[in-house]
Amino acid sequence: MTTAPIAETDVDLLLSRLAALRSEVGKVIVGQHETVEHLLVALLAGGHCLLEGVPGLAKTLMVRTLGDAMHLTFKRVQFTPDLMPSDIVGTEILEEDHGTGRRVFRYQKGPVFAHLLLADEINRSPPKTQAALLEAMQERSVTYGGETYALPRPFFVLATQNPIEQEGTYPLPEAQLDRFLLHLRIGYPSAEEELQVLEATTGERIAEAAPVLGAEEVLLAQSLVRQVHVSRALLRWAVELVRATRPAESRDAKIRDVVDWGAGPRAGQALALAAKGRALLGGRLSVTLDDLRALAPPVLRHRLLVGFRGQAEGVTAESLVSHLLATLPDPQSPLD
Repeated sequence: MTTAPIAETDVDLLLSRLAALRSEVGKVIVGQHETVEHLLVALLAGGHCLLEGVPGLAKTLMVRTLGDAMHLTFKRVQFTPDLMPSDIVGTEILEEDHGTGRRVFRYQKGPVFAHLLLADEINRSPPKTQAALLEAMQERSVTYGGETYALPRPFFVLATQNPIEQEGTYPLPEAQLDRFLLHLRIGYPSAEEELQVLEATTGERIAEAAPVLGAEEVLLAQSLVRQVHVSRALLRWAVELVRATRPAESRDAKIRDVVDWGAGPRAGQALALAAKGRALLGGRLSVTLDDLRALAPPVLRHRLLVGFRGQAEGVTAESLVSHLLATLPDPQSPLD
């Protein structure tokens, strides 16, 4: 099915709304410019995002602020060790039909039925509960009692997690990690940014974001992202990068020695779509090599499994991606 071209006036309007969205988020979130940009990239690409960082770095606030800046339904689920799958997708309840007096089961939808779902501290719950999101994230639907229920469009899962080294955390299953378009790591702010945080949050007035973007505009923006051009040479470079992460196919001895398995084809799809989203955010309708390079770490870092030997040597997925980006040759004809 071919998407109809979007009028130039619609493009200009969307770009202005996206700039306004970034501005509204910036009123509340101090610094973290790259993280905010990547969140917007995931929004435009129609993918889900995983944010990782120690407590107190405004991960939850960042997601909530993004929800406040859009006319979208927003739900938050706090993941805890006793959270059940039905607390996310919903459950059947027994009700009495006042007309007939009979008791019937009715499906009561869970918080997953929202445009924007914040899965807070997702790795505080065991894998069974984490897996309740798998179908929703991949198929944009929920199956319960033999019936399939479509989720609202657009639909995003923005999940936060604490570093897995912390007590009381459960690593996310690899299958679920692969459903996240981007894995963002949030570090501590600079001294100047931390000062701005104190000034902004301890005074009489606390900044709030105003809604500037609606569901229809988000869907239109996602349609436009699909129309952003990416050359075949750049797509080939993305494929070579992804394939270079796989021990059985990589020419790199370091990858073959320390990686148990690398990224699958979904990583290439994620990299191309994310790069298109970044190009659109920059006001461009064509992807550059810089777009692909900038998105490679958050696309690949959660899709590489470093083996025991690599872990013993202190090798991380992050360092391997940097290594590949430094050694992979640039495409010969990036504009083809």
